[in-house]
Amino acid sequence: MTLAAVSDAGPLIHLAEIDSIELLSAFDSLLIPETVYEEIESGGLPDGIADLSYERVEAEETGVEFEELDAGERAAIAVAREREVVLLTDDLDARESASADGIEVHGSIGVIALGYGRGLLDRDEAASRMRALQRETSLFVTEAVVERGIRMLDKQ
Repeated sequence: MTLAAVSDAGPLIHLAEIDSIELLSAFDSLLIPETVYEEIESGGLPDGIADLSYERVEAEETGVEFEELDAGERAAIAVAREREVVLLTDDLDARESASADGIEVHGSIGVIALGYGRGLLDRDEAASRMRALQRETSLFVTEAVVERGIRMLDKQ
């Protein structure tokens, strides 16, 4: 089964902050909307992004009218809907909007869990990186969410 995803800026930034952006290679196909690429480029491209295999794509945003979302989040949702791929986002509003639209959504913790599931990390390293997301990044994530992510590892 081919696993394809589109990412907004959050997972690209947060995974890079803990030197884990390479885990996005767990996806067979990674799409980055031009709007998202420009957003992260303006803040300085995250370390490791040049080593990733990804495709920059244009998003057709008609029908994505969530005022609470930024342009990158709207573009990523539009691509996820159009191409029927997983949406990667750490933004709660984007997650809720996409889920309500029937789009499968995962955040940075889910990417780490997938990396473990695909053999890129052992369980202890995956759990350590999930905890690092909470302690060492700009991502706001609760202890409960981290612990739920770690429990996911044990179910794989």
